[in-house]
Amino acid sequence: MEAFLIAYMAPIMFAALVVFLLLGYPVAFSLGAVGLIFAYLGIELGEFQPNFLQALPERVYGVMSNDTLLAIPFFTFMGLVLERSGMAEDLLDTIGQLFGTVRGGLAFAVVFVGALLAATTGVVAASVISMGLISLPIMLRYGYDRRVATGVIAASGTLAQIIPPSLVLIVMADQLGRSVGDMYEGAFIPGLVLTGLYALYILIVAVIFPKAAPGLPAEAIGFREDSGNRGLTSLAVLTVVSVIFAWLMMRGSESRGADFVVISMMFGILFAFGVAVLDWLAERLFGFRVLSKMARQTTFVMVPPLFLIFLVLGTIFIGVATPTEGGAMGATGALLLGAMKRRLSWDLIRQATEATAKLSAFVVFILVGARVFSLTFYGVNGHVWVEHLLTSLPGGQFGFLVFVNLLVFFLAFFLDFFELAFIIIPLLGPAAEKLGIDLIWFGVILGVNMQTSFMHPPFGFALFYLRSVAPKESYLDRITGKRMEPITTGQIYWGAVPFVFIQVIMVTLVILFPAMVMHYKGATPKVDLDKIKIEVPQIELPPLDFGPPKIQ
Repeated sequence: MEAFLIAYMAPIMFAALVVFLLLGYPVAFSLGAVGLIFAYLGIELGEFQPNFLQALPERVYGVMSNDTLLAIPFFTFMGLVLERSGMAEDLLDTIGQLFGTVRGGLAFAVVFVGALLAATTGVVAASVISMGLISLPIMLRYGYDRRVATGVIAASGTLAQIIPPSLVLIVMADQLGRSVGDMYEGAFIPGLVLTGLYALYILIVAVIFPKAAPGLPAEAIGFREDSGNRGLTSLAVLTVVSVIFAWLMMRGSESRGADFVVISMMFGILFAFGVAVLDWLAERLFGFRVLSKMARQTTFVMVPPLFLIFLVLGTIFIGVATPTEGGAMGATGALLLGAMKRRLSWDLIRQATEATAKLSAFVVFILVGARVFSLTFYGVNGHVWVEHLLTSLPGGQFGFLVFVNLLVFFLAFFLDFFELAFIIIPLLGPAAEKLGIDLIWFGVILGVNMQTSFMHPPFGFALFYLRSVAPKESYLDRITGKRMEPITTGQIYWGAVPFVFIQVIMVTLVILFPAMVMHYKGATPKVDLDKIKIEVPQIELPPLDFGPPKIQ
């Protein structure tokens, strides 16, 4: 028995951790307890050096002094302030009106607003709860299928997991030892592509099953002109002119990928906002206006979150600010936006601060427990065992990626993304690097995969968040006066299944098309050292005379 324990100490330790987690013990305490128990067992068996434990205080202090992790409370606070300041409500109302009578218009609005909230909040809970409270009653009122409505709300909320400034990407970069800015830039385009896949699914549902995703009735459309026209032509013209202006401003720019998108977007929204402000002043001073009510309303609602996106992501991408500094600016910007909307109060700030402190403490406790576990795991050569296991898989890089993603997808049924990031990523990163896999690409792949941990029935946290705000009993709709049936947990689960498949498709796309991520390296041409040829010009030198000096 003793020989068996000595030979298989590392896999037994990992299996013991899984058992602890399945029994329901808190993750932080499970990690710490398993680490200390096996440290004692390893010392008794002579397989673990007690000197390893002397490094534990330094490791814990390293967690507390990690500047990268300081971005987590900043982005959390920013997201909670924005969620409570009513930005989501304004966006959903305006974008929902914009799509109007189009089939699936409300669902498209939820996907679009989910992407915007993801790029400004970075907090899944805030996005899901906000859209569940605001858009779910409206979708039920106008006859949306309950599975479609709940699925699109839960999935759109999880976009905060992969679209920067995602908390997951911060943790991922820290665990892989890479730059958060590079991780953000690498994940930006995959996040937009995933948003497009969600919208494509809604389009397919609206075409094949029109009753499952109807458009708004004509009487529910607001922001009409005096003539009854909706003013969409004015909005389309303003959008096209803003895009042309942004393109002209970016001509000759060396920016590529995510930074190009964010900076050009900034020029476009500044132009549109300037036109809208001038139009408003012209109406006040001279009694005429050029823009329609819809164009002006859409501009004024869209500009604040888009400006906040540039304030956070733009400054990070162009190298003006670190992610921690970007988070601080984002938190300050969220407070300013809340004050401008006259919805900022001491009670709101207190609630956001308390929730931020709880989440930050949760993350730090898990990370401290993970440090105890990893210290013992390394002490019993567990990292060597994992590396040999993963690098010996058939298929090279592709076989490794397939196996790892299947493993993470399975574990996501039972663990949330923080637990996966702190337990699994430190074990997978060294093996991936040894196989020559770019760790930013690897991190984005796993980030998209771990996004499914929010959507997996029956333990997906996004499903729990939605369940907490979805009607559990029948109720009277306050607008129509009709009695609405409740939403069952089964409907929420079945609504999530198609979006889990879409996320799996997205993982496959990122693996097959790494250029979606690798643009973070920029457009700097690579130099092939083997092809460098140095040519030295031929210089004719006078003949050398080594004879005795001649006397003149």
